[in-house]
Amino acid sequence: MTGHPPPTPRERSSELLQRAVGRLSTAAMNGMDQQKAWFRELSAEDRSWVGMIVQAGIRAFVTWFRDHGDSWDLSVEDDSGIAAEVFGAAPQALTGVITLQQTVELVRLTIDVVEQNLDDLLDEELAPVVHEGLLRYGRELAFATAEVYARAAESRGAWDARLEALVVDSVLRSESDETVLSRASALGWRDEGEVVVVLGRAATGSRVDIFDTVRRGARVAGMDALCAIQGDRMVVILGGVREPDSAGKTLSDRFADGPVVFGPVVPGLADAHRSATAAQAGFRVATAWPDAPRPVRADDLLPERVLAGDDSARRQLIAEVFAPLAEGRDTLIGTLDAYFEHGGSVEGTARALFVHPNTIRYRLRQTAEVTGLAPTDPRDAYTLRVALTCGRLVDSAGTDPTSD
Repeated sequence: MTGHPPPTPRERSSELLQRAVGRLSTAAMNGMDQQKAWFRELSAEDRSWVGMIVQAGIRAFVTWFRDHGDSWDLSVEDDSGIAAEVFGAAPQALTGVITLQQTVELVRLTIDVVEQNLDDLLDEELAPVVHEGLLRYGRELAFATAEVYARAAESRGAWDARLEALVVDSVLRSESDETVLSRASALGWRDEGEVVVVLGRAATGSRVDIFDTVRRGARVAGMDALCAIQGDRMVVILGGVREPDSAGKTLSDRFADGPVVFGPVVPGLADAHRSATAAQAGFRVATAWPDAPRPVRADDLLPERVLAGDDSARRQLIAEVFAPLAEGRDTLIGTLDAYFEHGGSVEGTARALFVHPNTIRYRLRQTAEVTGLAPTDPRDAYTLRVALTCGRLVDSAGTDPTSD
């Protein structure tokens, strides 16, 4: 009778390698423990997952070596098969625990351990072909490793983008609560220092590239940044703000042409909706001030916001400008009325009020000290006139000037 044909060198090699999988895996894990500090710092569960990857990698090599004939040709489908067989058992979250560099170290050390033991496992006839196979397999495993991390990064990036948009939207909707803070923290938000919201037209191009540029500029300035595009607007929430004007200027060239408006500084992300509300209101009317600086404070657009029907701007203008003037000497409002009536002429105002011109100058300086607005500046004068009008309208209605 004719018996079974004797095993080929490849079959004999595969059988010997299969028997040695456990020993090779143990040797690789011992090498990791001795040579890699980051491996020793992993939790017991994560080390166990790494052990599964090592063993799966060695088993995958044995299977690959046995099944791939003498051509050593690998197709794209084979690359995917290697990735699935080696890394498929490990949870996807492991890519967030072990970096790509560490995984490359893991693969390299495992292949080194297998190669160092081949001559002891195989005879002189079998060892050379297995060494050649291991070299080719190592290359394909490196590509498979890169593929796994690329897919994980793409998945995390898409998830982070959705989460970031959700955080920004919640701030714009005044829904800043502990959930929003938790989500922002997951995105790397440090919640340190003051916060300001900046709005402007979104630049054309890839959102990913635009946001990366914004975040990079913010990091250089020592700030955090959360970004989202809503319609044709880009919204940026900046954290760790020290100088609001400087913060706005840092990012203004990241927006498309047109107004860039930033809201008032607030203590933290939980209060960011207040900055966002003001920034949105200012952005809606910014075109009404053609010579506005870029970026411009939402508070510097109070007159335009009042004319557009913004009640919060009206209340702020009355509280911060009209009320302090009304609480002071009656002569301040009277002097302002006369000063504006006479076209900003100090001498004309003095004649109308029968006082010395220096008295008028003194009262104008008092007005600037009380309100922060200089009547001699055309823009400030415009804001003062709107504030006086708003205050008188509310006074004539007999209500609290600063109430809703």
